[in-house]
Amino acid sequence: MSRAIQLAKRGRYTCDPNPRVGCVVSRNNQVISEGWHAVAGAAHAEINALNECSDAAGTMVYLTLEPCSHHGRTPPCVDALINAKVGGVIIAMVDPNPLVAGSSIKKLEDAGISVKQGLLEVEARKLNPGFIKRMTQHLPFTRCKMAMSLDGRTALANGESQWISSELSRRDVHRLRAANSAVLTSVETLIKDDASLNARDMDFEFKQAARIIIDRTLKTPTQAKIFSIPGQIIIYTETNNNERIHALEKLGAEVVCLAKSESWLKDVFMHMANEFEINELMVEAGSTFSGALIEQGLIDELIVYMAPVLLGNDANPLVKFKQLEKLSEAKRLEIIDVRQVGKELRFTLTL
Repeated sequence: MSRAIQLAKRGRYTCDPNPRVGCVVSRNNQVISEGWHAVAGAAHAEINALNECSDAAGTMVYLTLEPCSHHGRTPPCVDALINAKVGGVIIAMVDPNPLVAGSSIKKLEDAGISVKQGLLEVEARKLNPGFIKRMTQHLPFTRCKMAMSLDGRTALANGESQWISSELSRRDVHRLRAANSAVLTSVETLIKDDASLNARDMDFEFKQAARIIIDRTLKTPTQAKIFSIPGQIIIYTETNNNERIHALEKLGAEVVCLAKSESWLKDVFMHMANEFEINELMVEAGSTFSGALIEQGLIDELIVYMAPVLLGNDANPLVKFKQLEKLSEAKRLEIIDVRQVGKELRFTLTL
């Protein structure tokens, strides 16, 4: 199963919006074939593994995720396993997709194939946090990327912020963009930085993330650099201005107008998960917008690059919250990873 998990990771940059899945077929405790899911719409991991062995009858199949039992872009994988007359299937975790959710396990057992589940489930769940959250909560797994000085500042008081982090850290950010389904920013950050938000200069194959702009009043500049770069652009707004919408759509953007509400940002996140199949979302925005997302409970993970520089107390803070009256109101985080990237430290924290 450990090998199957390693294989699943090969689809990290390419199989979105499908889950990352690995498969190993063994006979007499010897691996005879293996596969992983590489591209959405192409063969799934178990099909690739079965195609690599001449006879799978009586074999033991190790899968990081329960095989699909429904017709999607490809036929049900559970039928292929049954038709191959495999001897048993060991599954790390049940598929959270309601269209599957244990039905394949029952179908295998009804066909006389032994099934065991739960082996290395914790590790398997780490492969697909976004797919799991989208299927169970109808929300993307959301990371917020930030860069700060040693004294917790993100920009000088005059707004200058390029560059606090080093070139190596910025290259690392491009890898993170490539691994996510979409990159999201606020229109204020877009206007300030004129960022392209795409992944660049990668030495491996990847699927370019969608780029999403939160623009309540439709003030996205039509001359913004983002429109000169191919790829999916989605703009969420509250403003039903047909003239502005048409101008942005002519540039290739998809404009989604959602009715104003107290839960508008959550409505946006649910819409992008349900309608655009966004599994994993990376936020790159300023301290005010990032703070608002954290306060509303929409951020699952923070990725913070800390540079060995000092900017002083007049510089802008990492996040802006409403003023806290008690220390007990503070946001408590858990550090799950710390590593050096160039001259900086990269912290990964969960909320």
